Amino acid sequence: MIKNLIHLAFSFIAFSLAYSIAYLTEIDIVKNAIFYSFVIQWILFVPAYFFQTEKFYDISGSCTYTFVIAYVLYHQYAESGINFGNIILGGCVIIWAIRLGTFLFLRIHKAGEDKRFNDIKTSASRFFMTWTLQGMWVSICSACVITAISSASGVKINLLFFVGLLFFLIGLIFEIVADNQKTKFRNDPTNNDKFISSGLWSYSRHPNYAGEIILWLGLSIIAFSSLNDWQYITLISPLFTYVLLVYISGVRILEASGRKKWGHLESYQDYLKKTPSLFF
Repeated sequence: MIKNLIHLAFSFIAFSLAYSIAYLTEIDIVKNAIFYSFVIQWILFVPAYFFQTEKFYDISGSCTYTFVIAYVLYHQYAESGINFGNIILGGCVIIWAIRLGTFLFLRIHKAGEDKRFNDIKTSASRFFMTWTLQGMWVSICSACVITAISSASGVKINLLFFVGLLFFLIGLIFEIVADNQKTKFRNDPTNNDKFISSGLWSYSRHPNYAGEIILWLGLSIIAFSSLNDWQYITLISPLFTYVLLVYISGVRILEASGRKKWGHLESYQDYLKKTPSLFF
């Protein structure tokens, strides 16, 4: 009972934090978009829990990103007409979301399950919290983008726009190449029970996550010129992505799993010493 209350409390905090950021922008479209991003997760939680499946969890997050961006683009177009900066920035997020969602969806269907959810999905409150946290992920990461698009001037095409676009492209390419290299490595039967240390993985232990952080930094740079006053708080996006990937869901879990599998190997210990976790 206590655990259930804790899970529900964390869900409430996650929603409150994300919606507070939206509220500070003082833009109704942003508030609505953030609210809808949570509603989508809560609706999808019902069949996910009923069928005890996590197979459409990741693709749901990507679809939510796409919906949120499309929602604000449509409303801004209806009010102000075509803004190419809006279209490019929104398009960047949609391209990233479709690519990542498709990759994760195919990966989990090939594997048959995501072991991280084995204990989570059996608890209604904990599973609900996990879906709510996905809503927070979508909301906080996309906040700077949808705020910039929904601003009075829209996304401004200036020097920062092109600098941010360059960062985004570098990060996206980094992420795609890293994911493809690891997929090919795992598909080779001779690499069973081995760890990858080639390609981009020889420069970073988590190059896909490094790319993720870089691309959100780029999107924040693009959005910067269109923000004002409390709207600058939405630039928390790349920092939130860093904290999420390093300390909560990504690096921390994979590093623990890696040490459990290969920690006894001298080659793995040497890899840990010589290769930075992300950038340095």
